[in-house]
Amino acid sequence: MDNRLRKLTRRRVDKVGRPLGHVFIVTYGRSGSTLLLGVLNSLPGYLIRGENRDAVYHLYKFHATCAAEKARHRKGGGADRQDDSTQPFFGILGYPGNKAIVTIRRLITETLLRPQPDTRVTGFKEIRWYQPDLAEYVAFLQRVFPDAKFVVNTRNHADVAKSKWWAEKDNSVETLARIEGQILAVTEQLGDAAYHVHYDDYVADPSVLQGLIEWLGEEYDAARVAEVMGVPHSAW
Repeated sequence: MDNRLRKLTRRRVDKVGRPLGHVFIVTYGRSGSTLLLGVLNSLPGYLIRGENRDAVYHLYKFHATCAAEKARHRKGGGADRQDDSTQPFFGILGYPGNKAIVTIRRLITETLLRPQPDTRVTGFKEIRWYQPDLAEYVAFLQRVFPDAKFVVNTRNHADVAKSKWWAEKDNSVETLARIEGQILAVTEQLGDAAYHVHYDDYVADPSVLQGLIEWLGEEYDAARVAEVMGVPHSAW
């Protein structure tokens, strides 16, 4: 991110009184991610929203399409025709990429995340991370939210394949392996910005989540985690 965009982003965050942290849960359906969402939301000042059916991905595609067309026409020597309304892509060279990123951040924050006065960290969980351009999409999220942390949640594929709508699909285990492989490849690229947990591990031993919570910069409270784990999640 260039200095101008960083300054614009910081100015916007300061208007709501303080910088917010951002956490995104990356997983697939029936992985136990709603339980993990409950654990994170038990942390003081955390407000991590649920799924949005991948709506944010469409904002990425909007931005990527406009930026690509701007670059294509600039490369084609169309800069001298930017103000010529007889041209079919009239105006595309004026697409303000940095301003768009700031506006997208504001749109997501004010409509999807809706932080409350006591919110310190916000974000969302999503189960739809199987796009062919997943790495590019995650890079876009990092540009919109430069402080973003990604919590990657996996589960035993055989157990997932037996649950809910996965059981109605053909080749569920193979599909899950492919999706998870793609997610883990991006996780490796994220480095310290990502943390991987496995549902079967933290259900068997909730203290496994201590590493995650401390990675987030928070204090691990065993009693609080146990209380969350004792409440049924995702009855839908």
